[in-house]
Formats: sequence, C-alpha cells, structure tokens
Amino acid sequence: MKRRFFLLLLAVVSSSVVRADVKTGLDVLEESHFAPLWGKRVGVISNRAAVDRSGRPLVDLLREAPGVTLVAVFTPEHGFTGKVENGQPVTDDVLPGTAIPLLSLYGERKRPTQEQLKGIDVLVCDLPDVGTRFYTYITTLGYAMEEAAKADIEFVVLDRPNPLGGEVVEGLVLSTDVRHFTAYYSIPTRHGLTLAEVARWHNQRMNLNARLLPIAMQGWKRWMVWRDTGLTFLSPSPNIRTPTAALLYSGLGAFESTNISVGRGTNSPFGVFGAPWMKNITLVKALSKTNFPGIKLKATSFKPTSDLYKNTKCYGVRVTVTNPHVARPVDLFVHAACLLRDLSPKDFRPRWAEMPRVVGSADFETWFKAGESAEAIVERLHKSAEDFKEERKPFLLYQ
Repeated sequence: MKRRFFLLLLAVVSSSVVRADVKTGLDVLEESHFAPLWGKRVGVISNRAAVDRSGRPLVDLLREAPGVTLVAVFTPEHGFTGKVENGQPVTDDVLPGTAIPLLSLYGERKRPTQEQLKGIDVLVCDLPDVGTRFYTYITTLGYAMEEAAKADIEFVVLDRPNPLGGEVVEGLVLSTDVRHFTAYYSIPTRHGLTLAEVARWHNQRMNLNARLLPIAMQGWKRWMVWRDTGLTFLSPSPNIRTPTAALLYSGLGAFESTNISVGRGTNSPFGVFGAPWMKNITLVKALSKTNFPGIKLKATSFKPTSDLYKNTKCYGVRVTVTNPHVARPVDLFVHAACLLRDLSPKDFRPRWAEMPRVVGSADFETWFKAGESAEAIVERLHKSAEDFKEERKPFLLYQ
C-alpha cells in the first residue's frame, strides 16, 4: 500500500512539472564527437528508430563522423526499417546508397558469426527496447555481446529510456527451466531496466568478461515514463506504435500464447483484446470489481484485417491508460485470463507449451488449472518482482 501511494503521488507531481531534457547515450556520444570510436572499424546493431534528439539515425551519424569507419550494420527482428512484421525472417541486404552490408540477426542466424566480426574493432549496440522480457531486442543484445566477448572486441551500448519507466517491475522472474529467443534472461516480464543495465546484468551473471562500455544517458530518472523524457517516440516495430502500446504489450502480449486477439491488424494493437466467442460485456463487468489503477476498460468490438481472426468480428475489451505511472498491465492479464477460464472454459485455450515463455514459469499452468484466484496468482507475481528489485540494484546506472 505504501508503494502504491508513493507511485500515485509521484504521478501527480510528475504531471505538473516540465518534461525533462533527457539525453540518450547516442546524444552523449555525439557530444563527445564520437571520441570512443576514433580510429576504429565499427559494427552497429541498430535500426532506424535509434535516433538522436534531432531525429538523425545512429547509422547516418557514424557514416559522417570523422575518424570513424562504419563497416557493417546488424539488424534485429523487424529489420533495419522496423517495418517487418513480428516473427517474419529478416534477410541480408545493403545499406541504401552504400556498399555497407546489412546483416540480419533474425533469420537463419540470430548471432553475429565470428567470421562477420573479423575486421571489426568495436560493436555498437543502440536498440530502442520496449521494456518487456519477451521483446526480442534484449536477447539480440545478449547474443551479440557473447560473440563480441569471444572475439575480444569492444562492446559499446548506447543507452535509451525504458519507455515503461524504471520503477515499476511486474511478473515472475523467468524460471531457469525456460530458455528461448523470447525468454532468455531470468528477469521479470516487465523488468524496469534500460538496455545498458541489462547488458551489465548479463555480463556479470554469465561471467562473459566482455569489454563492455555503457554510454549512459543524462537526465533520466527511474520514475520517468516515456512522456516525462521530452523525447519523440519512434515505433521500433509495426505494432508498438506508441508508448501506451509498449506499456500494454507487457501484459496483454501474453495473450498471444492463447486464442485471444490483441488487436494486431487493427488501428490499436495492444489497445484491445478479444475473440469472436468472448462474452465481453460480462467480462468487463467482472473486471470492474477489481481496481486497476491508471487503466479504464470498456466493452468493444473490432475486426482485424490481418493476423488472428482476420476479417472476423471480435467481441472484446478496449484498454485505455489514464496514468502510465501506476498502470499494471501484467496484473490485468492475470485477472482477465482467470475470468476467461471461468466464463468460457470451452472456448478459451492457452497454448501451454508457449505460455512459460511469456509468463515466466510452468507454475502458472499449475495455478491456473487448479482454479486459483487471480488475487493469489498476482500476489506470487508481486513477490517475485519485488525480490528482483533487490537483486538488480548492483547493476543500475540511474536513481
């Protein structure tokens, strides 16, 4: 209760102050005239959403930086443009107007090969992550850092704000029994870490001994969500179009391991969830009995033009975030899933082989099938998240 009161108070205060002048790691590097990269052959792991405060992409800046030689660009899921749909392989290409290769890390290979790293002095990673464990950019970071450590080349991480903020942590810490490209770190679903903090955590926990150089932000504080940073949000992937979508993805994204649509193929992906068989009015009434701070729910209908239930009318729930500082989408997912279990036992179908990758543990299936209440499950999730907040303290770069 004390923490919830603090977050509510913080939200009120932050909404009344001028937005901060946050500088990303790229801005800080640019102000140094790229000094850590002088005289070096540079490989970059990035996409077009990694820009400085004036909107110029990292790759363009490095191509023009005196004393810096850009030799390769490695691209994550969704490709260099950020427009490739989720799960679709990204192919190798060439940076337009240059002979610089665009090397995919989301196709036949998901790691830079040792052959590709030959002739590279430093790998620079600048990925606009969205703050959720199952978003693949942090796994790409980890894989690349491991390969850089093997090759004994420098690994520079240009830090960016976690759009969900760094204070609230939600969900189970990933079980050590679960490992997948979307489930690589033993951290909670909504981890509250920045990219550089994830790198520091992984480097030490796995004893990589990588030559890691985090370029920290200036002006960012853990309580800040995206709207507090003063930065422009650029979509890192087709369906994370806004900071609100990024926030809701951390909870509603877990429905993608079920037969529930999360609004892909609509104008508000992750802003709605539903199915043709959903008893949405009954569900919203039942959900309204639980207080979800910073969130409003409304029965709605939608017809996706692609993805699950393409061209089929779905009855669902529209989720509006009224206060991103206190909203807890993972809690919402648990309550909604448990209600769907009880309201539509024949229709709601979790895919249990996939579910541990998003919820963190096969224990969730046990609790769910035993008919445990959402409140009991959420209590376990909160305990796991709070324990992690203590564990992560040595790796934090910001207060």
